[in-house]
Amino acid sequence: MNLGKVERGMIEQGGHVDLEETKKEFAKGWKQLRGKFESLFIQKGISLLIIGFLLGRALILSHFTPFALPFFAAVYVMKRDKAPITLLGLTAGGLTLSVANGMYTLASTILFILVFRLFGKYHKEETRVLPFYIFAVSLVSKCAYLYLQQQFQLSFYDGLMAGVESCLTFILTMIFMQSIPILSQTRRKKTLKTEEVVSLIIVLASVLTGTIGWTVNGLSVEHIFSRYLVLLFAFVGGATVGSTVGVVTGLIFSLANVSSFYQMSLLAFAGLLCGLLKEGKRGGAAAGMLVATLLITMYGDAGASLSAALYETCVSIALFFLTPSPFTAKMARHIPGTAEYMKEQQQYLRKVRDVTVHRVEQFSSVFQALSKSFSQYDHTKEEEDRERDLDYFFSNVTERTCQTCFKKEQCWAKNFDKTYDLMKMTMEDLSERDGAVSRRVHRELEKHCVRAQKVEEAINQELTFYQANQKFKKMIKESRKIVAEQLQGVSEVMGDFAKEIQRERENHQRQEEMILESLQDFGLDIDQVEIYSLESGNIDIDITLSQYSGYGECEKIIAPMLSDILGETIVVQKEEFGSQSGGLGYVTFRSARAFVVDTGVAHAAKGGGFISGDSYSMIELGSRKYAIAISDGMGNGERAHHESNETLRLLRQILESGIEEKIAIKSVNSILALRTQEEVFSTLDLAMIDLQDASSKFLKIGSTPSFIKRGDKVIKIESGNLPMGMIQEFDVDVVSRQLKAGDILIMMSDGILEGPRYIENPELWIKRKIRELETENPQEIADLLIEEVIRSRSGLIEDDMTVVVAKIKHNTPKWAAIPVSKGKKMIS
Repeated sequence: MNLGKVERGMIEQGGHVDLEETKKEFAKGWKQLRGKFESLFIQKGISLLIIGFLLGRALILSHFTPFALPFFAAVYVMKRDKAPITLLGLTAGGLTLSVANGMYTLASTILFILVFRLFGKYHKEETRVLPFYIFAVSLVSKCAYLYLQQQFQLSFYDGLMAGVESCLTFILTMIFMQSIPILSQTRRKKTLKTEEVVSLIIVLASVLTGTIGWTVNGLSVEHIFSRYLVLLFAFVGGATVGSTVGVVTGLIFSLANVSSFYQMSLLAFAGLLCGLLKEGKRGGAAAGMLVATLLITMYGDAGASLSAALYETCVSIALFFLTPSPFTAKMARHIPGTAEYMKEQQQYLRKVRDVTVHRVEQFSSVFQALSKSFSQYDHTKEEEDRERDLDYFFSNVTERTCQTCFKKEQCWAKNFDKTYDLMKMTMEDLSERDGAVSRRVHRELEKHCVRAQKVEEAINQELTFYQANQKFKKMIKESRKIVAEQLQGVSEVMGDFAKEIQRERENHQRQEEMILESLQDFGLDIDQVEIYSLESGNIDIDITLSQYSGYGECEKIIAPMLSDILGETIVVQKEEFGSQSGGLGYVTFRSARAFVVDTGVAHAAKGGGFISGDSYSMIELGSRKYAIAISDGMGNGERAHHESNETLRLLRQILESGIEEKIAIKSVNSILALRTQEEVFSTLDLAMIDLQDASSKFLKIGSTPSFIKRGDKVIKIESGNLPMGMIQEFDVDVVSRQLKAGDILIMMSDGILEGPRYIENPELWIKRKIRELETENPQEIADLLIEEVIRSRSGLIEDDMTVVVAKIKHNTPKWAAIPVSKGKKMIS
């Protein structure tokens, strides 16, 4: 019994495994077959050969042949490498009508090529003037053809017909120019506009007119495919698109053959019914086509065979059911108004929203940091400030009263505490009694001081300024609190607003098609390409791969190809792919940096301590800018370290939000000036390096000069701005320099420049030491310089010292660019 269960379990498990493997093999085989089909028909141009053959034999009113020349011209301008095979199809189609018609098609296209090559060089935009060329060539060639056909005679009627046909070619040229890119791409991310959908329908209906007269077992091929076309578009796009397809297709058929005029009513009604019944899936759309065929055939055209019409409709319905679901889903993504189209749009909007929300959240964090800075208040420091103000108060009083008194030595040297307490008591009494002194305090002061009355008057006068000063400080404290609350409010508002931001995307459809075609021609299975930015140095492209193996094809193949197409180095920034191998992959490509920066830092605190008043920071601002900053707080120790570190913290957050450097520094200065209760200043030495062109900006706020070592040459960079926090309003002088690969930038605090002992000109000494350096390693340079300064003072460190060294180097990409066809190089 147990053995039987085990055997059954093994059989069931084995059957399950075989079924899964069969599904995978079938899916793989189907994808390979589809790839070969697309390669043959789309990339090799067989589809254009077939379309050209049908358009070459398409007629309007059994007389005009306006399709061949516009179609060839559109292919020649937009897909020139496919022009020969298109001409072959058009000529073959014309020969099926008559030898004369085939020769006319060939001759008119040759005339167009000659005229266009002769005069086309005078026009920058070929697509704009192409319809006018076609009009002229068609008019001349048709008149010449009729002139020869009528034995060297041309009537007014013939000229009029030639003009009508030329007008048709003018219109058809514009239609074909919108439709050729759609017909010649295997995968197309671009969503279609309404005009493009109508143009595509006109092209397909015009192609179907080439099948007029073809029958299979008594069934009309044109009727079968026209109804299939209506069924397909109605099922994908709904009643509006379906009825439009029916009207346009029926109108073109009726123009090609007047006896088919009733087809317009049938196809239009069928498109409406199929679209309305599409909610019933394919069965509902098929039922709509059957009902429309029955009604129009029974009551619309007495001469039509009901059985033949029903058979034709059944064949079109069979073709419709055989159409793969992925094909209809792909069609729906390109037609406005469908759910698939909206899903495509939402995918882009999600990325734009995420990027924008991230930027707004950065601004929100900046305002939050500012609010936190304003809200900080040290109560211990407040008590110390109050006592210091009181000392200043009594100092001013004694300067006016006791300085010339003969008892000064006795009062302030021998009886300091008693004198101080009496004056403090008098001040408090005057403050509480609105300028009056109590008798008790007055008597005690008279016993101790020979100038009691004068002291009381001086204290009363000085008290007014003291109280005003205290009131002013209280107002500043309250103002800081208000500002902190306001900044916090702004931060919260921006955080909420970040969830609602949207922006429009630039239209890069032509460039997306060029990239897609180049990658597919190389044999890569690319589903779609989305370009978000083509700005030089800030390129942002997303590519979706139908099959993503995860073996590095993006980094090793796609990125090098994009580098050649776009003319700058492109690298992979981010990859997202499914858990299963062979699934969809989403890859983001960005511009690579043209330069990179290697840095080294050396620093020492005064007296060899652990806390230095200097602070430094290296900040990467996106993919383009690199910032190096040194700040030196006033004095040494923990307080100086706090001030310099706070300066760099605020500067970093403001710069990372994208604010320009000068505005960022002014903002930091205003904050420091407002929140500093005493004279505590900090210097700032900032270098902003553009990693795309190596241009740099130096902003020096009370800092020492910097130096650039370029070979044996040392360049000095200096500016004369006051330290930060000293005044609220000041101008920032910016020094610009163009750096080169191999340059070494050396930035230092004042402890380095002023450190060497017995050196008459420290700047010349530093420049000589830099010039004599034999190494180019940034860390070794920083260590050597700080060691030289310490050695010059016999090992003593009398001030905080900081050296930051940066070396500019070319960014050498890991993979070389892969060249593509010259015709597919792109200029943004």
